[in-house]
Amino acid sequence: MGDQRFSAGSGLPAGRRTGTAAPEAPPVRLGYIDYLNCLPVYFGIEQGAVELDVTVEKGPPSVLNRAFLEGRLDVTPISSIEYARHAEDCVIVPGLSISADGRVASILLFHRRPLEELDGRPVALTAASATSVVLTRIILELRYGVRPQYRITPPDLEAMLAEHDAALLIGDDALLAAARRPEIPHVDLGAEWKALTGHPMVYALWVARRELADADTAALRRLTRVLHASQEYAWDHRPAMVAEAVARRGLPPAVVDDYFDLIRHEFGPRYRRGLVAFYEHARRVGELEAVPPLHVWDED
Repeated sequence: MGDQRFSAGSGLPAGRRTGTAAPEAPPVRLGYIDYLNCLPVYFGIEQGAVELDVTVEKGPPSVLNRAFLEGRLDVTPISSIEYARHAEDCVIVPGLSISADGRVASILLFHRRPLEELDGRPVALTAASATSVVLTRIILELRYGVRPQYRITPPDLEAMLAEHDAALLIGDDALLAAARRPEIPHVDLGAEWKALTGHPMVYALWVARRELADADTAALRRLTRVLHASQEYAWDHRPAMVAEAVARRGLPPAVVDDYFDLIRHEFGPRYRRGLVAFYEHARRVGELEAVPPLHVWDED
């Protein structure tokens, strides 16, 4: 989608603001995963209910991961596995994640044969999210004891299953596929992770560039407050948020309402333990060399 400028509090895009005063500092470059799982954090900003001058870049997790690591974003949700691979370059924004305690409804592995029979068989993986790809490996290899042939493909369920025995979809693609093709068997990888480990699963973290955290603590503290205030506004206006989600994606309201019940955005002790457990399992399947420390900003 590219950059979009929000001047939160005015209710207008920044390019249409009145007045001639220039901003005191360049706007924060903020990433926004272009899935419904981010809407509860950004809804207040979008509605102009909280004060912050930001530019927003929307995209799938993989695009925002790359933009952040290349220095084109200051703060963004990033795939949790990518935090582990670049922990020295960033800090975790406190109290925010994209998580679920069991079923998540948007990380789905569709399959044409039982998972126990996928050893050596082709499995299609979306390129949109690094965390979900690693989670798929953990579930298939450690829970079901199979080692498929993994292939990265575009997120088109029909095309994926035409040439593969299973297909991973995430985010709104997964929600839409499950709603439109309920007859295709699928497993929810959040539920599978919970059954395997007993932990909640953390799919993404909000992170800030370490240079920003070191050089402008006031800006990062202000942004953290705004993100939490935006989230509070969203839940206080849940019917409006659900209606906006339905309008954007064409999903049934009941599906959206259920999804917003499942998605969590906290990052307390249980979720931190779950994230460390994910890193430990990722190391077991060869996706990490070591489990990184969790550098939560303002807590180190």
